[in-house]
Amino acid sequence: MDPDQRVETLSEAECRRLLGTVPLGRVVYTEHALPAVLPVAFRVAPDGRLVLALRSDSTTARALDGTVAAFQADLLDPEHRAGWSVLVHGRTELVRDRAELAELLRDGPRPWVGGQTPVYAVLTPELIGGRRLDAAPAGVGPEPS
Repeated sequence: MDPDQRVETLSEAECRRLLGTVPLGRVVYTEHALPAVLPVAFRVAPDGRLVLALRSDSTTARALDGTVAAFQADLLDPEHRAGWSVLVHGRTELVRDRAELAELLRDGPRPWVGGQTPVYAVLTPELIGGRRLDAAPAGVGPEPS
């Protein structure tokens, strides 16, 4: 990374590694022909797919079944104006395989809202990219209130 530049483009391997360090991200999909964004709990499966935990009564599950979606996860430090962000694009499908579903229900991510039995969607990454923003130089920070 150029010392004068604070933004670093991340490799796909680093993006995949960083995704495994946070439990929450945002899925971007189409609902009623409009873009929609929803925060979701997730995990990275051993095969590299993203497993998204959804409420069983959500319209999001239906909207994600067999479609292309985007997923973003990040970790940001507003005080130091630093952090990273990863964006994944790929096809999503609901988990219907009984064995896979049983395993996810046993130890998969849980939706942040609702105590119902979750529905799971998997996003198979096709495009992965990300950026890291290094801390701002001393004296550069948020404007005083």
